[in-house]
Amino acid sequence: MRLPSLSEIETAAETVYAAMPPTPQYAWPLLAERAGCEVWVKHENHTPTGAFKVRGGLVYMADLAGGGARIPGVITATRGNHGQSVAFAARRYGIRAVICVPEGNAVEKNAAMRAFGGELLVEGHDFQAAREHAEMLAAREGLHMLASYDERLVRGVASYPLELFRSVPDLDRVYVPVGLGSGITATLAARDALGLKTEVVGVVAEGAPAYKLSFEAGKPVSTNEAVTIADGMACRVPEPEAVEVLLKGVAEIVALSEEEIAEAMRVLYTDTHNLAEGAGAAALAACLKQRDRNRGRKVGVMLCGGNVDASLFRDVLAKA
Repeated sequence: MRLPSLSEIETAAETVYAAMPPTPQYAWPLLAERAGCEVWVKHENHTPTGAFKVRGGLVYMADLAGGGARIPGVITATRGNHGQSVAFAARRYGIRAVICVPEGNAVEKNAAMRAFGGELLVEGHDFQAAREHAEMLAAREGLHMLASYDERLVRGVASYPLELFRSVPDLDRVYVPVGLGSGITATLAARDALGLKTEVVGVVAEGAPAYKLSFEAGKPVSTNEAVTIADGMACRVPEPEAVEVLLKGVAEIVALSEEEIAEAMRVLYTDTHNLAEGAGAAALAACLKQRDRNRGRKVGVMLCGGNVDASLFRDVLAKA
């Protein structure tokens, strides 16, 4: 996949900013003490849906609405943040949105998707099963299948790393959680568009290692399951186009234990009083895991979302 140019990202950003302002990036001193380096947090938990994906949804829906195509609606599969993005943006452009989620999905993410106007369907034991069901319904009912990884989504999402890099252009490295790949490919796009040398490091969960395995093998590698507290990273079938982009531009991919992710959720709460879901805390977890390598450097971490169920977060805090 061709990464978007600077002008294309800036045009997408204009669409995003019609619906929301840029999000902040802060250097938190307590995080710096823990990590032994200057840590800049990009707060995508401060968007209207509490996660970065809303940016891609807005650009995708604007493109769909502007294209004049007559469709009965869009359909997608999600673990939550992508679905909220689709529902939020679809309502803005007057488009019907059907959203498939797997069984046992986060209760509060499901509620948010419904509140934004999404028609929720529960199907399948994991994201991949829900995705296959969505594809079947799209073919049967003539709905527009909106994948979780698409060039238009990447264009919109790239507006957030562009904000970070323009605010802090001298970052030595930046950690980005990997779900299906839109966030990290967008980060590579923004970095390259600005001509920066910042290292981009992907982050996955040990229980969902598909992208790390793919990076090491030099080709897409699927797994039989993807089980992790970080549901936004629970991918078992990687996107070939995303893998191709990562192989060209990512420095490395770090895998985290469940406890490392949970500890970072606690740290973000105690040190910054920000709520982070598992995927949202993963970048900081990787930074802390590699503290010896980062000592004295300037590091960015993407807090990509804060949509964690209260019951799960209560359990995470209780195990401190």
